[in-house]
Amino acid sequence: MVKLFIINENDNVAVALEEIEKGHSEKGITALDNIPFGHKIALCDINKGENVIKYGNPIGHAKNDIKKGSHIHSHNLATNLSSTLNYEFENYNEYRPERSDLKINAYKRENGKIGIRNEIWIIPTVGCVNKTCEKLANRANQILKSERSDPKLGTFFDGVFAYTHPFGCSQLDEDLENTQKVLAALVNHPNCGGALVVSLGCENNNLKEFKPFLGDYDSSRINFLVTQNAGDELEEGLKLIEEIYNELKKDIREEVGIENLVVGYKCGGSDAFSGITANALCGRVNEKLTNVGAATILTEVPEMFGAEHILMKRSKNREVFDKIVNMINGFKEYYFSHGKECYENPSPGNKEGGITTLEEKSLGCIQKGGNSIITDVLSYGEQCKTKGLNLLTGVGNDIVSTTNLTAAGAHIILFTTGRGTSLGAPVPTIKISSNSALAKRKPNWIDFNAGELIENPDFEKMSDELLKLIILTANGKPTKNEINEIRDISIFKDGVIL
Repeated sequence: MVKLFIINENDNVAVALEEIEKGHSEKGITALDNIPFGHKIALCDINKGENVIKYGNPIGHAKNDIKKGSHIHSHNLATNLSSTLNYEFENYNEYRPERSDLKINAYKRENGKIGIRNEIWIIPTVGCVNKTCEKLANRANQILKSERSDPKLGTFFDGVFAYTHPFGCSQLDEDLENTQKVLAALVNHPNCGGALVVSLGCENNNLKEFKPFLGDYDSSRINFLVTQNAGDELEEGLKLIEEIYNELKKDIREEVGIENLVVGYKCGGSDAFSGITANALCGRVNEKLTNVGAATILTEVPEMFGAEHILMKRSKNREVFDKIVNMINGFKEYYFSHGKECYENPSPGNKEGGITTLEEKSLGCIQKGGNSIITDVLSYGEQCKTKGLNLLTGVGNDIVSTTNLTAAGAHIILFTTGRGTSLGAPVPTIKISSNSALAKRKPNWIDFNAGELIENPDFEKMSDELLKLIILTANGKPTKNEINEIRDISIFKDGVIL
């Protein structure tokens, strides 16, 4: 059996498909060390200071001379990343999507958007009312449990969910505004058929301050509760939820084109195979979706460092290119302003899985974008409005990223993982394993196994299968995070607490 995998013909390293013992010979390479599963082996002698190449691009430089057949990892490989850079715009890329016959069944919203779930979301303006929101969701679900479907219409209501957080008070300026933008985006999310906004009454993010962030909203589907003003906040809250539910009962799924779909991409608990299998597969699906006019969103800016030049070459125009440059350098400055280096990113789990440098992680991460043309760059908390591939400003942290993608309008998130995570977003989160061992070990977490591509690299077949799963999910098939009732949010924080 083949144990070494070479990603790009220009690479000077290969990846171990299973643990390789010292002395094993293959492809003209004899292992000089034991090579752990997913780790790198030198395909040739690499001199001190010379670049180590993977994915056809540098992932760092050799700290010392490396002999052919040696294990390459943190002990002999260092990052090339340092500070902000200057970039040159190279070319325009025309984005002209094709017509598609692919359809999904979704809920048409008054504002022209579509939802693939019909849920009631309870959104606290401040962490002080978190438990009240959770109690309201639990009681409402008990009351409405038997009324979620109609024999003729099928399921028209998917439950009540509270999305709690510790913010909304003692925040200032842009930090508070970030909280307000994200919470407003959740209230307005098209998968949310109706929302109850719950306030304490005295917080910075009180309803008078928060409502302007909602813009024009449907007052028949969004209700507000100030708990300090209610005699019995639970009784009052349940009445308001019932009003919203009576509106949702009018909703039915209708056939719409797949170009209405917005799909977000995220990786977490990555290993060395994430960029080879799961992320690369998502890239193929990304191309299929953007080619027919759907919108896709790629975030995790720190995991673009070292690979941003590849993204910039796919900019639709100079304006988008400039936005990418500002996003990349702006995020590096964010790190520098806190006295941190911009390359301190691969986690202990990443490193154990074979990822050594941030460039290596980034080159694997951006595989999720495929070769799709980048049509826009979104700021944190901004909602997607452009077809094609959008880059979203935000951190790599899993819960913050999935919340950011949800707030940007993603109906579904494709979440790739090599080490596994049970995390789920407020929207359906399709977990895709990068290796078969994870899929076998955690079937209660994983929705799709991309690890099969290691043994049989038929990307066309597998991308068609993943696209079918996306359509099924859009039509109502629950993902593992929905079945397991795992849905969390976390908001980016960058400011003092009063």
